[in-house]
Amino acid sequence: MPRLTLIVPAYNVQGYIGECLDSVLQQDFTDFEIIGVDDCSPDGSGAILDTYAERDARIRVLHLTENVGLGRARNAGIDESTGDYLLFLDSDDTLAPGSLAAIAARLDATDDPDVLIYDYTRTYWDGRLLRNKRAELLDESGPAVFALADRPQLLDLLQIVWNKAYRRDFVTRHGFRFPPGYYEDAPWTYSSLISAERIAVLDRSCVLYRQRREGGNILRTVSRKHFDVFDQYDRVFAYLDSRPDLDSWRPALFRKMVDHFLTVLEKPGRLPQNTRAEFFHRAAKDYRSRIPEDFQRPLGGRGYKYALLGLDSYSALVGVTRVNNMRNRARLGGRARVGRAKHAALGVFYKSQLRMPLDDKLAVFSAYWGRGYSCSPAAIEAELGRLVPDMRRVWAVRSEHRDRVPKGVEAVVVGSREYWSVMARAKYLTNNVNFGDTVIKREGQIHLQTHHGTPLKTMGLDQAQYPASTSMDMDKLLRRCDRWDYSLSANRFSTTVWERVYPCRYTSLETGYPRNDVLLNATAADVSRARHELGLADGSTAFLYAPTHREYQKSFTPRLDLPRLAEELGPDVTLLVRGHYFYKPTGRLADLQASGRIIDVSAHGNVEELYLAADALVTDYSSAMFDYANLDRPIVIYADDWNTYRVVRGTYFDLMAEPPGAVATSQDQLTSVLGSQEWRSEKSAGLRKAFRERFCDFDDGHAAERVVRRVFLGEETLLPVVPLAERTPAPSPAEALERTGRA
Repeated sequence: MPRLTLIVPAYNVQGYIGECLDSVLQQDFTDFEIIGVDDCSPDGSGAILDTYAERDARIRVLHLTENVGLGRARNAGIDESTGDYLLFLDSDDTLAPGSLAAIAARLDATDDPDVLIYDYTRTYWDGRLLRNKRAELLDESGPAVFALADRPQLLDLLQIVWNKAYRRDFVTRHGFRFPPGYYEDAPWTYSSLISAERIAVLDRSCVLYRQRREGGNILRTVSRKHFDVFDQYDRVFAYLDSRPDLDSWRPALFRKMVDHFLTVLEKPGRLPQNTRAEFFHRAAKDYRSRIPEDFQRPLGGRGYKYALLGLDSYSALVGVTRVNNMRNRARLGGRARVGRAKHAALGVFYKSQLRMPLDDKLAVFSAYWGRGYSCSPAAIEAELGRLVPDMRRVWAVRSEHRDRVPKGVEAVVVGSREYWSVMARAKYLTNNVNFGDTVIKREGQIHLQTHHGTPLKTMGLDQAQYPASTSMDMDKLLRRCDRWDYSLSANRFSTTVWERVYPCRYTSLETGYPRNDVLLNATAADVSRARHELGLADGSTAFLYAPTHREYQKSFTPRLDLPRLAEELGPDVTLLVRGHYFYKPTGRLADLQASGRIIDVSAHGNVEELYLAADALVTDYSSAMFDYANLDRPIVIYADDWNTYRVVRGTYFDLMAEPPGAVATSQDQLTSVLGSQEWRSEKSAGLRKAFRERFCDFDDGHAAERVVRRVFLGEETLLPVVPLAERTPAPSPAEALERTGRA
């Protein structure tokens, strides 16, 4: 029997649940079990729970057949629990290091109380940490164990269950269960605290309570569901009515009830405007029916609002609120004037276009900050032309990259009048990065974010932990991301990262990356053509070398002696080198370029063509490895600075432990790998197989069609994904040569 049972319900938390579970599994205290409850989650939360359970026997997973809500999902976990104590952990929160050891030690020191209360810290998306404002209530001085009557101020803590450990036999004896609803913690919290005979506290912040910027918190949802608070306090007082021995708690719980009603009523973003009067009158009814004899209202403004509830005078409350709002508007007026000034700077023409009707048959595309026609936006644009030929498709490019747009494709120069016109009026906006800060997202516009790679290195909010890698303004970044309606994902791994590091209100579309469709659909003739256009000889071996950028290096530092590598590999090998840092061809390098032994493909407009042409990919930490893996061709990792890169830039997994193929950490090792058969050995193939199973979830050659049907045609159901085992990638160069009959 474990000492602790942690119950972790999961619903639409695939971006967070891995971090939650890791925070438990990495604790130095190990005598626990985790019961993960998949509340019929429509995302990948259940699959993530299963993956963790396969790796650690302390985790058991329940898959509910219908969505029952947080409270009843916790009940399902309670029914399966075996630990001495029950702890509830929300799946987007985490445990601070050392927390379980501290909790277990305090339980031992206080001789197993009914309830142990510990503290929490709010964690914000911008890195701020804020410990519970009432932390002083958890002072451990005085008696180690006590009844609530000795410290009634503990009721003033937030009515939550996840900052407490409950002795399981105490819960079972009293029959505590979570009710359905929005505010299910209130009946459980109050009933358990007033019933407990022995309570202890731990003055330590154990839970990191994530304050999600968007979504995930019912308190930020405008809905009639907030009326649920009345049902929950019905349950609180029904419990009191069933326990005459606890009747002395009626005044305190009445005060908690009224404060809760007023909080729901006063906080913006909870009640729809047309329901506020109805809510007030219902609160007033409960106030008058439950007020204890000789109840003393609080002093000051709060007490005045109590009085208004007692009189059921909504009009008076509205008057008080109006005066307070006028004061707030005066204080915020200065900020509003600054915002208006910025808006005016957008220009008269753009503002005039913003007043024009949206054009439902106009779609704007852009990629890589206006650098040309490429990546997933290009694949989507082409598929849109096939499925919706009457849609006008326009590319936004910078003037210096205008020649990168194919003939026949309409383009506008970023910043021109034509650009501002289409940006203001297009129904659809598609990009693999963000549009500029001055672009205004209009109501009715649909913004599709395609991204441009599977993340090995940290992205979005996670980059703030590695200041050497970015000077990005995170607040501005998230305001740009607020414009997204859809976010594409090539694999479940990416989805979980995007949803956590870009916490905005968009819909994740697990379609695969449209740019990778060609890697599944290309023919032998396409592969041969790609090689011939690069001047590659039939039967020769071509290695595509595609390293990534190091943000922490101010100037280029060559990672390979390319002439030496080419000469040591011999005349039958060609190096295709793609990188922004390809240095000036002098001496041996110039000779090797002239002979075609080294080809600079840095400016090649279509990296997918390079993938088709190459026999293998050599890279370090570039996302190219995830795309290239769809071809099921060899990948070699050249990681001479892995330890520096992972510490300074940050990565999501250990590439050295889970590589897609052979690994070299020095040029001599790389020469050995490429000069032998190691790069295409059975061992390398096995590593690649595991890598593909993890990261090639959805790239089956139909991603662009999925996107067009879902986003532009409004079809609700995505086309089914072809299983990985049933996919046939484009043929390798050797297979293409054999099929096309070349000698």
